Amino acid sequence: MIAARLQSEPFDSAIVQAALLAGRTDLGAAVAFTGLVRADEGLVAMTLEHYPAMTLAQIQAIAADAAGRWPDTIGTIIHRHGRLLPCDSIVLVVTASPHRAHAFAAARFLMDWLKTKAPFWKREEWADGTTRWVEAKGIDDDAAERW
Repeated sequence: MIAARLQSEPFDSAIVQAALLAGRTDLGAAVAFTGLVRADEGLVAMTLEHYPAMTLAQIQAIAADAAGRWPDTIGTIIHRHGRLLPCDSIVLVVTASPHRAHAFAAARFLMDWLKTKAPFWKREEWADGTTRWVEAKGIDDDAAERW
């Protein structure tokens, strides 16, 4: 099972991973990915907007797809929303499996699909006071296509 949740509050990836692995002796690998707000060229903040029920349902569907592809893999997805500053964590994906190849593949799949299929709208704020909505990137679509 791969659990998913949305929250505005920061998370501690070490605590999340420890909770996922607690009491499990059958796992041989854990992979953790944390996505951060990058301060490109004067970016001062990014706001992630969403419709909670729709977004959670889509992320849970992505998690279920990953669990079907790698049934021996468990995991946790946390995606934040609201106003985030440079260096703030946006997303956490932790996967664990008896085999490292499955843990890595599931984590990569989850991130590729979250980038392209999770319904978030991202608005960037710049040092000069301007704002803009983030457009989808072809490179992210290409990454998701491999699956």
